Amino acid sequence: MHLSENEGIEKNTFVVIGGLGFVGSALCLELVRRGAHQVRAFDLLSESPWSDDLHSQGIFCIQGDVSKRQDVEKALHGADCVFHLASYGMSGKEMLQYGRVDEININGTCHILDACLELGIKRLVYVSTYNVVFGGKEIVNGNEALPYFPLDDHVDPYGRSKSIAEQLVLKSNGRPFKKKKGTFYSCAIRPAAIYGPGEERHLPRIMKLAKLGLLPFKIGGKNVKSDWVYVDNLVLALLLASMGLLDDIPGRARQPIAAGQAYFISDGYPVNSFEFLQPLLKSLDYDLPKLSLAVPHALLLGKLFWVFYSLLYPWLSRRWLPQPLILPAEVYKVGVTHYFSFLKAKEELGYRPMVSPQEGMAATIAYWKERKRRALDGPTIYTWLLVVMGMMMLFCAAYMPDFGPVPLCRAIGLFFLHSITALRLLFLLSVAAHVGEAVYAWKLATKVDPANARGWFWQTFALGIFSLRYLLKRAQA
Repeated sequence: MHLSENEGIEKNTFVVIGGLGFVGSALCLELVRRGAHQVRAFDLLSESPWSDDLHSQGIFCIQGDVSKRQDVEKALHGADCVFHLASYGMSGKEMLQYGRVDEININGTCHILDACLELGIKRLVYVSTYNVVFGGKEIVNGNEALPYFPLDDHVDPYGRSKSIAEQLVLKSNGRPFKKKKGTFYSCAIRPAAIYGPGEERHLPRIMKLAKLGLLPFKIGGKNVKSDWVYVDNLVLALLLASMGLLDDIPGRARQPIAAGQAYFISDGYPVNSFEFLQPLLKSLDYDLPKLSLAVPHALLLGKLFWVFYSLLYPWLSRRWLPQPLILPAEVYKVGVTHYFSFLKAKEELGYRPMVSPQEGMAATIAYWKERKRRALDGPTIYTWLLVVMGMMMLFCAAYMPDFGPVPLCRAIGLFFLHSITALRLLFLLSVAAHVGEAVYAWKLATKVDPANARGWFWQTFALGIFSLRYLLKRAQA
């Protein structure tokens, strides 16, 4: 497909559903740069890290919920083309809200399709996922001829719901409009794992675990490979897909080339995920995973986490429930080879990655270095555990009656300090040091890392304050 770079964009109105997200905001800004008449960012959020950039470029930010038909119809009225990027349940705690996953990914997509047919919107580009064909079995250089992965075999609700939604989108292609002449055209883009400066799904979670020292092992062998795609390359593919749905190109048959089609999109360099992330982790001075964990063992661990979180989630507040370390779907993503050819996108849409993996990773590293410079890194989880265990042993040796391991703790303490009074004094000094450290960390964080200042204070202060509370109760008794 050989068209001008702004074909079907200039003087057209676009709606980007999920437009305040990482990819959505980049797409909105590129549409404006290419001369779109109007761009609307429709999102459940009222603001995001990219809101200011969107507002400054004249992009209309519309807050709404894709699961509510009236919100969708209001946002799409008068649009020439729609990009559907909104989804739910890709990772973390969202995966446990089965009802919400289907409500957004399936019902929301149905509302968008209905609105397009009702309002006479000709083009819809749907952002899908590799998971519609991948479910844990090795795929080497796969293509779009692969069948959909059986719905009942998906290990998480996200992959299943996205598969259903993609099939609905593609089967709706070619349908006539309800109230006026014309035909509706749709296609699906299946991107690899997305990365780039500001990515908000994968990398922040990986960085958080790396800070705490909770990336101790790699999953799978060194020869396991998968695809990644830089955000600018994905935005280019989305724009080309929208052009591939045009039905008014001179000298071409009425049926658009991309109509009813799905396309895999990546940087075109399959790589082991841990090798891919190694330069980023190394540049931030975070420890790299040194141990290896076989896929069956990691899968068992992931299933245990899945059961644990599934049981606890209905009763515990979301803020109390920490992010899962590993889940079955994520084991497959990093531990089983699955990469795909973008030859079809190259031949039919003219897609070629404009940013190399080296350039993309360099930009990502620069972003995370700057982000780290403006924040404060706390101790690893192992340091926290060591401090907590040490304080507990010291407390037991100084104050607790003889039972269980207390005599052993007391014997070790007396071996070094020779008296209970010295043990109690050391414990009080340790508590005072923790409280003092909390105050210092809080004051420093308010200047350097205001967003995390409260967390810094309470994490450091908690051990000291609870210890003092217990001592006061003992003194009153």
